[in-house]
Amino acid sequence: MNKRICALFLIPVLMFGFGYLMVPIYDVFCDLTGLNGKTGVLSAPQASRLQADPTRIVKVEFMANLNSDMPLSFAPTVPSMQVHPGMTYQATYSAKNERKTRMIGQAVPSVSPSKAASYFNKIECFCFSRQAFAAEEQRELPLIFVVDPDLPSEVNVITLSYTFFDVTESAHDNTENGHMEHGQAQYGQAHDEPSQSITL
Repeated sequence: MNKRICALFLIPVLMFGFGYLMVPIYDVFCDLTGLNGKTGVLSAPQASRLQADPTRIVKVEFMANLNSDMPLSFAPTVPSMQVHPGMTYQATYSAKNERKTRMIGQAVPSVSPSKAASYFNKIECFCFSRQAFAAEEQRELPLIFVVDPDLPSEVNVITLSYTFFDVTESAHDNTENGHMEHGQAQYGQAHDEPSQSITL
């Protein structure tokens, strides 16, 4: 009887301990895999005040992924760029809705290595809001970014990956319930400000 009471007592304690440990375990997993979207965000005026480093070149790789069974063609228009920290660059991704009906998607970024995430600053990004696609619509999705000159010297390659998720149903439910959120579905718009880029 005493053993059974001890077991019943220990189970919730162990469950609490496991839940407590999940946070540092997740942080370690993110550090190892770079699976996080905690990139920096700067306004155009803030980015213009950064001191460019023309003596240093960093390779930025672009990747695209889709959530399972999402009917979207999604890919970067160039696989990589060579950039100077402190200078503003523009890249684009191409996306096409393969459905014959309207679809709403949300892109979630991740950066590898994780130590570079806070130094990769997005000025404008299609991931800032949900993207609504008309039936079989295809368009370019803009990304304007700058790499912070304080990027650790040992980091010479940054991999930026986006995963697109189909949020059509949840967006429809929010609309029906009258909830208007920041980042609601909208069509992406290209940035008018010119930027410099060096493509491979």
